Amino acid sequence: MNKAIGLVLVIVGAILLYMSYQASESLASEASQAVMNEPTDSTMWYLIGGIAAVIIGLYAVLKGKK
Repeated sequence: MNKAIGLVLVIVGAILLYMSYQASESLASEASQAVMNEPTDSTMWYLIGGIAAVIIGLYAVLKGKK
């Protein structure tokens, strides 16, 4: 059961990382990058959430019940 949940978290994390990439390529993000030299908040939240989900998911897959 834990491995299944971990696998789902890895997949969700990968989707969030892809969404952060898409958000970083948007016109608003490029304008924010040019003006303030920072990505937009949504890009950062997608990135943080994606990384966290992948790490937790990998841990659950590797250390889950057999």
